[in-house]
Amino acid sequence: MAEIERETHPTQARLDELGVASWPIWTQEVSTFPWTYDEPETCYFLEGEVVVICADGTRIEMGQGDLVTFPAGLSCTWEVKKPVRKHYRFGE
Repeated sequence: MAEIERETHPTQARLDELGVASWPIWTQEVSTFPWTYDEPETCYFLEGEVVVICADGTRIEMGQGDLVTFPAGLSCTWEVKKPVRKHYRFGE
């Protein structure tokens, strides 16, 4: 299984290269919910704090300023600790 990739505080040039500013925005209040990725998702956190718990028990913290890629097939639980606002893109 591929792993979650987290890039902390990518440069503005990197974000521009990916076209992050044109991606839709998703928001979520403090909550806990299961999620499975049918396809890869790349997202950039504008606000918030999350702990993602993978099926094998691995815990990954992420939040404001992180560029994160979730692999297709990943099943996990999201624990939203602080309300999230993020840009996201599904697919390669």
